[in-house]
Amino acid sequence: MSIIETEAALHEAHRDNHTHRDVNGGWLRPAVFGAMDGLVSNLALITGVAGGAVAPGTIVLTGLAGLAAGAFSMAAGEYTSVASQRELVEAELDVERRELRKHPKDEEKELAELYVSRGVEPGLAHEVARQLSKDPEQALEIHAREELGIDPGDLPSPTVAAVSSFGSFALGALLPVLPYLLGATTLWPALVLALLGLFLCGAVVAKVTARSWWFSGLRQLALGGAAAGVTYVLGNLFGTALG
Repeated sequence: MSIIETEAALHEAHRDNHTHRDVNGGWLRPAVFGAMDGLVSNLALITGVAGGAVAPGTIVLTGLAGLAAGAFSMAAGEYTSVASQRELVEAELDVERRELRKHPKDEEKELAELYVSRGVEPGLAHEVARQLSKDPEQALEIHAREELGIDPGDLPSPTVAAVSSFGSFALGALLPVLPYLLGATTLWPALVLALLGLFLCGAVVAKVTARSWWFSGLRQLALGGAAAGVTYVLGNLFGTALG
C-alpha cells in the first residue's frame, strides 16, 4: 500500500470514529419535553381526579380532554417560540448581510482581528480572512458563526418543533388513560404503566445525551411519581371537602 493510500485509509478511519450527535436539530428538545410533559401532566391530572373518588368514565373523559388540550397547547407554544426565534435570527442575518455588502473591508478586518485574538499570526489571519471573504455567502456564514454563534443553514423549523411536540405529548399523555380505555376500573394499572413509561423515556433520552440510563430513568420516575402523589392527595382532600 502506498503512502497516499495509507493516509487516505487513516483519514477514513478517523472520520468513522470521530462523529458527533446532532445537537442542533429542531426535533429533539420539543419531542423529549412533550413526552415527559404529557406523561407527568396527564398522570397527575388523572390521579388528582381519581383521588376525588369519581367514576372511571369521568377519569377517562378527563384524561382525553387533558391529552387534547395539552397536545394542541404544546404544539402552538412550540411553533410560536421557534418561529419567533427563527425570525429574530433571520433579522440579525439581514443586518450582517447588509454590513458585508456596504462595508466589506471593515468586515474582513473584523474577521481577521477575531482570528488574531484567538492566537493566529496576524499576517496569516488577514490572508485567511481575505480568502474567506471572497464568497459573500461563505463570508455571511462565517460571520454568523463567529459573531452570533449560529449556522444560517441549520436553523430550527417551527413546523418540525410543533409536530414533534404534538405527537410526543399525545403519546405520553395516552399512557395513563390507556388502561381505563381497555377496561380498568382502578388507578393502579394506569399508575404502573405511566411510571414505567417515565422510566423508559428517561432511559431512552440517556442514549441520546450519553447520560447514565438508570439515573435518567429513575430521575423521571421520581419526578412523575412525586407529581402524581401530590395531586392524588389534593384530589382526595378536595373531593372530601366538596362531597
